[in-house]
Amino acid sequence: MLPASNVLVITDNVYLAQEFRKLVAQKSELSQVSFTYCCSPASQAAMEPFGITPVVVKTEWPRLVQEYSLVISAHCKQLFPADMVQQVRCINIHPGLNPYNRGWFPQVFSILNKLPLGATIHEIDAELDHGAIIVQQPVPVYAHDTSLTAYNRVQAAELTLLDRSLVDLVANTYATSQPKQEGNLNLKKDFNKLLHLDLKETLTMGQAIDRLRALTHGTYKNAYFLDENGRKIYVNLVLEQEPHAG
Repeated sequence: MLPASNVLVITDNVYLAQEFRKLVAQKSELSQVSFTYCCSPASQAAMEPFGITPVVVKTEWPRLVQEYSLVISAHCKQLFPADMVQQVRCINIHPGLNPYNRGWFPQVFSILNKLPLGATIHEIDAELDHGAIIVQQPVPVYAHDTSLTAYNRVQAAELTLLDRSLVDLVANTYATSQPKQEGNLNLKKDFNKLLHLDLKETLTMGQAIDRLRALTHGTYKNAYFLDENGRKIYVNLVLEQEPHAG
C-alpha cells in the first residue's frame, strides 16, 4: 500500500482524463492516494461536465507546490514555471518520442520531417518537453496516416505506458535516463506557418500529400488556400489503404 499523497493531474484532453481516471480506479495500490483533476481556463467549457475545474498554473503555482506532492501534465496546454518544477515533482505525458519533435503536435512534424514518433513520460524541467525520460514507446507512422490516425495510435501508447508505470510514478520508484541529444523543438508558430497553402509553391507529389495528411485531423479546419475573393477554402485529405488480398 502506498502512503497517502496528493496528486494533481492537469489535462486539456477529455478522452485522456476519462481514461486516466479509469486506470487510477483499477490500481488498488493507489486507493489511499488523492487525485485532483484540473484543466486550462481555455478548456473549461469542455472539461467542467466531467468535474474538471480550471487552474492558472502561471499565477497559482505557489499554492500548488504546497498542496500537492506530484503534478502530472496530461496534454496540458500550460507551461509550468521553472520555480514550480524546482519545488514539486512534475511529470509530463507527451505525445511524442523525445527528443524528436518536442513541443506542439509531434505527429504533424513526424509526418513532415520523417523523424520518429511515439509516446514519452518524462520529468519536467525548465525547458519544453526536455526533462529526464522515465519511459517511452515508439509508434509507427504509415503512408496512409493522417495527423488524427497517428495521434490516436500515440494516445493508445500513452495509456499503455500509464497502465504500466502509474504506481511507480506516484511512489517515485522509477528510474530515468537522459535524452542522448537535444533533439528538435516545434512551436505553435511553426504549425501555424504550415496552414496557408500557397497554390504557386512547387512541391513533389509526395511532399504535397505529406503536407495535407499532416494537417488533416478529423473535423479540424487546418490547411487552407484563398479563393479569388480572399476567402479561406479548407482542405482535408482522405486516404484509404487497399485491403489485403485473400
